[in-house]
Amino acid sequence: MSLEDNIYQLRLEKLKQIEALGQRAYPFKYETTHTVPEIWEQFESKTGEELEAHHIDVRVAGRLMSIRGQGKAGFAHLQQNGKKLQLYVRLDNVGEKGFALYKLLDLGDFIGAKGYLFRTRTGELSIHVEEITFLAKDLLPLPEKWHGLTDVELRYRRRYVDMNMDPDVREVFIKRARILQTMRSFFDQRGFVEVETPMLQSQYGGAAARPFTTHHNTLDMDLYLRIAPELYLKRLVVGGIDRVYEINRNFRNEGISTRHNPEFTMLEFYWAYADYFDLMTLTEELFRQLATEVTGGTTVQYGDHTLDFSKMERLTMRDAILKYWPENAGPKPAFEDFSSAEKVAAMGKHLSELKLMPFQVNAPKGVTIAAMFEALSEEHLVQPTILYDFPVEISPLSKNHREDPEWVERFEVFCAGMEIGNAFSELNDPIEQRKRFEMQLAERARGDEEAHQMDEDYVRALSYGMPPTGGMGIGIDRTVMLLTNSKSIRDVILFPLLRPEQEEPAEP
Repeated sequence: MSLEDNIYQLRLEKLKQIEALGQRAYPFKYETTHTVPEIWEQFESKTGEELEAHHIDVRVAGRLMSIRGQGKAGFAHLQQNGKKLQLYVRLDNVGEKGFALYKLLDLGDFIGAKGYLFRTRTGELSIHVEEITFLAKDLLPLPEKWHGLTDVELRYRRRYVDMNMDPDVREVFIKRARILQTMRSFFDQRGFVEVETPMLQSQYGGAAARPFTTHHNTLDMDLYLRIAPELYLKRLVVGGIDRVYEINRNFRNEGISTRHNPEFTMLEFYWAYADYFDLMTLTEELFRQLATEVTGGTTVQYGDHTLDFSKMERLTMRDAILKYWPENAGPKPAFEDFSSAEKVAAMGKHLSELKLMPFQVNAPKGVTIAAMFEALSEEHLVQPTILYDFPVEISPLSKNHREDPEWVERFEVFCAGMEIGNAFSELNDPIEQRKRFEMQLAERARGDEEAHQMDEDYVRALSYGMPPTGGMGIGIDRTVMLLTNSKSIRDVILFPLLRPEQEEPAEP
C-alpha cells in the first residue's frame, strides 16, 4: 500500500472518530458573519486594546493550512479566498469535545470557527475560538507548504490543489476575471451589444484553421466546433446591430504549445461605419485601460521586458521586414520592390538559401511576404506594436487597401513577440468576397488544409448590404499572459487540455 493510501485510510478512521464526537461528517451548511478577507479589511487597523474594548464576535469558515499544538492550547491558520487568519484554540474555551475535535483535524480540513477577535503577544490578528464545527475532511495530503506542487504537469492537472498552495496562482485567475469585466465595461460604455453566436456550426469559417468535427445523430449531419464567430457577427451587422461584440470560446484542431491551446477564449467586436484606423485608436485605448485596471499603470513587467502600453508603435508589414532585415542577407530591398512578384520571389529564394526562412517556389507573392515577416521580424516586436497593411492573398475577409488593391486594410497587435489581436476594415463587397473565397479554394487545392471554405450564405448576407465596418478579434488568454507575467498559456487557463495522465510529457 502506498503512503498516500495509508494516509487516506488513517484519515477515514479520524472521520469516524469525529462523527463519534457528535459532529456530522459532511454537514449541509455553516452560517458565517464574515469572510476571512472581510475581517482583514475591516479590522486590520485595530489595535489589541480596541479589539478588547469592543469584543467583536465572528463566525468564519475555511480550510486549515497550518496546525500547531501546545498541550492544552494550539494555533492554526484558516484560509479562505486567498487570505489566511490565525485561530487560537484552548481546551478551557472549546471544551473537551471541541478540543478532541481539534486534535483530530488535519491540514486541508474545512472547519467553522466561532469566537472573538484579539491580537496575540506578537501582534497578530487572530480569533480566540470558542466553538469549532467540522465541515469536511481532506482525505488526501496537501503538498508540503513551502513548495506546493513542484511538478509542472501536476500543477495543471490538479489545479484545485495548486490554487490552495500558491496564492499567486489564484491571483492570476482573479486578474483574468478583472480583465473580462474591464473588457465588457469598455464596450458596453461605447454602445456595443454583447451577443452569443453558435459554437456548433454546419460550416466553419472566419479564420484559417482546422476544426474539430462531431456528428448530430437526429439530423444525421456532421457539425464543427467553431474556429471563430466572425461570419455570424458580421451577419448581425447586416441585420442592423451596428456595434456588436462577443466574448467567446473557439476551438482549433492544432498543436499545443506555451502559446496555443486547442480551446481558447477571444473577444471579437464589429463597429459599423468605422475603418481599421478607428480600430487602431480604440485598441490602444483598450489596452491602456486593461493595463491600468489590472496592474495600476500602463507599464507591465513581462519576463525581462518592461512593456509600455501608453503607446503602440505602428509599422506596415513591409516596414517591419525592412527594419529587421538581417545584416548577413545583403542590402535591404526597396519598399517598392514588394510590388513585384519577381523581386519578392527572388528575395524569398535568397533568404531560403541563407536558411533564414522556408520558400515555396510557386507560392503567391503575398504568402512569401508573410513568410518573410514571420521569419525576420515577428520575434522582434516586443513592445506593443500595431502591424498593418497585409497582402491580399492571406486576408480573405479584409477590404482591399484604398490606395493599392494588392494589399488589404488589416492590422495585428503584437507584444512580447506574440500576436495578440487581428483586425480589418471588413470586406463588404459580395462579388469581391466570392472571388476571395475562390482564391482560398485554389489554396486548398494546392494542399492548404487551413484555407477558407466557400460560404454561400455569408455571400448572400453581404448581398443584402453591409455598411462600412471595422472588426477585430483579441486573444484573451494571451492578453492575460501579458498582464500577469505568465510564460505559458496553460498558466492562465484553469483546466488546459492534457494528454491522459500516464502519457503526459514534461512541458518544453
